[in-house]
Amino acid sequence: MAQNKLNKRRLGQLQTPAARKDVKGARRHKTGLRDRLASYRSHHRQVALDSLQRLLRRPAASLLTSLVIAIALALPTSLYIGLNNIEAVSSGWEGAARISLFLKPNVTASQAENLRRSIATRDGVQSAEYISPEAALVEFRASSGFGDVLDQLDSNPLPGLVVVTPREANISAVAVTELQAALAKLPEVELAKLDMAWLQRLNQITELGRRLTLALAGMLAVGVLLIIGNTIKLAIESRRSEILVVKLVGGTNAFVRRPFLYTGFWYGLSGGLAAWVLVQSGLLWLRAPIAELSVSYQSDFQLLGLGVLDSLLLWLFAGSLGLLGAWLVVGRELRAIEPQ
Repeated sequence: MAQNKLNKRRLGQLQTPAARKDVKGARRHKTGLRDRLASYRSHHRQVALDSLQRLLRRPAASLLTSLVIAIALALPTSLYIGLNNIEAVSSGWEGAARISLFLKPNVTASQAENLRRSIATRDGVQSAEYISPEAALVEFRASSGFGDVLDQLDSNPLPGLVVVTPREANISAVAVTELQAALAKLPEVELAKLDMAWLQRLNQITELGRRLTLALAGMLAVGVLLIIGNTIKLAIESRRSEILVVKLVGGTNAFVRRPFLYTGFWYGLSGGLAAWVLVQSGLLWLRAPIAELSVSYQSDFQLLGLGVLDSLLLWLFAGSLGLLGAWLVVGRELRAIEPQ
């Protein structure tokens, strides 16, 4: 006992006021925000690399999962590209919109010419061309192949025609329709026919296809969420013992959740990259025959694909789906795994 008291007395003598102040200051020391952020980034980087390495150590299973996701993403992406190409083709056809004015039978050639000049000076009209009944008959004879039948007729059944071309600035469907209605009210006009009606139907079909594509993309996105969620659930079950050990030593759910979130992200991103490869391969396969078809129609149309922005959006969307699918599953599964 006397020896213990002597040791305590000596220890008290060694602890000077300055030493006691240093010890107190060391106890009050806290980690700075910069150090915590650096540690946070380092841990995320380490977890991300470890999750990727786990997938690469199982190449067959990871490849199959990525291919399933890729097919689900490639289908709406292909439809999106197809709609973009249809719109590109139809945008070139919109410039060919014409309004055909069929004149009444009692309209003479001079009256028709005066009408053509009057229409050509109207706002929103680029040009107006008069086609006489005789010229229309010659053109119809050459294009229809019914020359023998036309020779049996006593008179020319075709009326005079004024073809009106709207200005490019007023080529919208609403503006052309309003111009058609105004020209149909002219006293010399029997019928005003808009040659762009078929194009309007094509645009309506394209809009329908776009909405169907969005609906299909939504359903397949749900399928991707289910695929990734089930894959992450199996990964959690295979690492249940590891999770229990981490929680026993004080690991939080957020700490345990992080590797699985990165796993879902890598699955989604790899599926997006594989979908991009599938779509681009299909476009490369179709490019040559489409180019030949375009040349046969004397067109300079070129098949549109995924640009840089569209490709980045596809990869970002795929990675986000993977992250969301993992997040929806991990929280519920980790709450069910608690040390007893």
